[in-house]
Amino acid sequence: MKYGFSLPVRGNLADHNGIVGIVRHGEKLGFVSATIADHIVFPTAVESKYPYDASGNHPSTGDAIEPLSLMAFAAGATTTLRFVTSVLILPHRNPVLTAKMVATIDVLSQGRVTLGIGVGWLREEFQALGAADFDRRGAVSDEYLTIFKKLWGPGPVEHQGEFYSFAPLRCEPRPVQRPHPPIWVGGHTKAALRRTARHADGWHPLGTVATAELRPPEFSAMLDDLKRMTEAEGRDYADITIAFVARLHETTNPIEGADRMPFSGSAEQLIADVETYRKLGVSHLSFDFRAPTLRQTLERMDWFASEVMAKAG
Repeated sequence: MKYGFSLPVRGNLADHNGIVGIVRHGEKLGFVSATIADHIVFPTAVESKYPYDASGNHPSTGDAIEPLSLMAFAAGATTTLRFVTSVLILPHRNPVLTAKMVATIDVLSQGRVTLGIGVGWLREEFQALGAADFDRRGAVSDEYLTIFKKLWGPGPVEHQGEFYSFAPLRCEPRPVQRPHPPIWVGGHTKAALRRTARHADGWHPLGTVATAELRPPEFSAMLDDLKRMTEAEGRDYADITIAFVARLHETTNPIEGADRMPFSGSAEQLIADVETYRKLGVSHLSFDFRAPTLRQTLERMDWFASEVMAKAG
């Protein structure tokens, strides 16, 4: 199993000392990746419902560091850690400029970029950015992925599409990783699974949706759907990386009862959960260790590395 952690994009840890402290400590402990969320602005009047909390409310008060800028900065502060956008909202940005930025970071980091992508949920943010039509965001995202892959290949290339077009051009340097940085699709919908099967190298779901945790039975059923869709696309399911983003609720004592959430409880219970998800096909697990202070955050990472990572393998 490979393990990752979330980087703060808001709050008191989202500054120079917080970012550098967390990424360097995580790298030293043996974590392989850091995930970075994406928001650019938060309109003050929002009717859209946040899909990953039962309340429907996003926890931010409006602050957010831009993820590609953060990725470039954090890559410069480390040497081996891989960085995963979790997830980059494709319709928010010009596809040619985004492809160029991702390729540049991949070159300068010596191939440490994984592009986690999503289609977005906050209609008001789309409107504020003058982004593509929110109601067509899935189709827009699929076309942008096609553009990325063209621009990351040998040039010159051109594109004539429904949402974007350009005449023959070159976009170099190409990414270090060939044919391109790994693309992981976030989300739990059938559309997200189809996008993974058709376009991506991995599926990157969050372990909590608005109504429930993705417990092993539900998660296993979604993996069965993904396998069928991947094979229908003429692709090998074994080539799809399953990278699960888990909610961590560690405790000193075990949590009893059938209602225990995955990755909650004692170290022994967390180790058992790692093995359960490993057997389902998960090869990457990411956790959010953020605490009120940097010191507390690093201590949580220390505990997990010694009590879970080292023993679960």
